[in-house]
Amino acid sequence: MSSIAAYNLVPDGDALIPRFREAGDLTLDLFHRDGRVVDRWLGLHPREFELLWRLADEPRVTLSREQLLADVWRIMYEPETNSVAVHVARVRSKLAAFDLAHILVTDESGYFLDVPAEPGVFEFSKETQEPDEAEAQSQDESEVSDKR
Repeated sequence: MSSIAAYNLVPDGDALIPRFREAGDLTLDLFHRDGRVVDRWLGLHPREFELLWRLADEPRVTLSREQLLADVWRIMYEPETNSVAVHVARVRSKLAAFDLAHILVTDESGYFLDVPAEPGVFEFSKETQEPDEAEAQSQDESEVSDKR
């Protein structure tokens, strides 16, 4: 295979799916297929993760039940089930442990994440940092206090 043909098989950087998607204080990790708040995992089931990932793709944009069934469940017809509502309730209960249940909003036409459109800050606690990072951070903090 020529290098030109191989180059055409690889999509541009803009077409690649990001590993992380941030929604306010929540960070979704595509590799782990779970969400984190600071340094604690939510423990999402696969469909719950897909639901949050899809909603985080377009924050503050309402997605109808039909859109979610098509995008997350890959169902193109109207099933006689309340699966979307059940999964939303399960995700809300997991977010409630972090006082974030309010970000998953239900309105008259569907569901949306009520988070800023710009990315948040993905943080780790000092216990989960590498020793060099924790040491560097403590040095930075001491330099700031010395300047005062």
